[in-house]
Amino acid sequence: MRSIITKTFYTIKPIIPRRVQLFLRRLLSNRKRDQYRNIWPIDERASKKPLYWQGWPGGKKFAVVLTHDVELAKGHDRCKDLMRLEEKLGFRSSFNFVPERYRVSPELRRILTEKGFEVGVHGLYHDGKYYNSREIFTLRAEKINNYLREWNAVGYRAPSMLHKLDWFHDLRIEYDCSTFDTDPFEPQSEGMMTIFPFLVKRADGSRGYVELPYTLPQDHGLFVIMQERSIDVWKRKLDWIANNGGMALVNVHPDYIQFSGAKKGLEEYPVAYYAELLQYIQSKYKDAYWHALPREVASFYRSSYGIL
Repeated sequence: MRSIITKTFYTIKPIIPRRVQLFLRRLLSNRKRDQYRNIWPIDERASKKPLYWQGWPGGKKFAVVLTHDVELAKGHDRCKDLMRLEEKLGFRSSFNFVPERYRVSPELRRILTEKGFEVGVHGLYHDGKYYNSREIFTLRAEKINNYLREWNAVGYRAPSMLHKLDWFHDLRIEYDCSTFDTDPFEPQSEGMMTIFPFLVKRADGSRGYVELPYTLPQDHGLFVIMQERSIDVWKRKLDWIANNGGMALVNVHPDYIQFSGAKKGLEEYPVAYYAELLQYIQSKYKDAYWHALPREVASFYRSSYGIL
């Protein structure tokens, strides 16, 4: 039933005014927030450590992973601003682009990688039609693989977090980031119930790819849909992840960040919120966390379990 509803939504979405979409999502979010208060933003079941877990590199208490999905051309144009903010504070992140929704600048990709950031692929389009049939996904996967190869990228995140993990074996990736530990507000709302990486094996049991679920609520849902005016939810969840030795993986969209002093847009929040999160991590957990790119976490996980 959920797949039918999701398919119908993405079919009619282009004709629904954006303000109406936001209004409806806020109504649904308010109802769900009370309904799922026992599993969001924290689902205690997600703290269970993987079998034979040996901890993070260097004996660090927990891991911090920063990722960005660049939805539109305006987000693409804000990537350097976001990069400079993180660079100033001593952080690095991955930027996931939608290659056939807008032009992805080779120069931007070059700058990001030269400065120690990572580039990944965020689908092909952003239309929610990847799973309408196996044939559609296979054709799109072939094109996605071309971009992965051209960009020297090893990571993927599906648009809107809609996923079929067994189908993702068609992609030439080392890791995927299309899931979450708990997020009942997503269209495909079933969480993985873990704040740790895990391996998605092929049907024959052979090597697959590493799955990296996001574990901090997404910025758009928190600040645009729920209209939070502080990062208290982020702080609470981060503290819980740190106390349980997990992976604090966040997905922040440059499209929705207000960098300038201009009037805040319909779907924007102040850059100060994200800066505060980074500063909170630094000040409260100095030397206690392993800050890594997604590809580094995937590589670490494979080596820890002897997966070649």
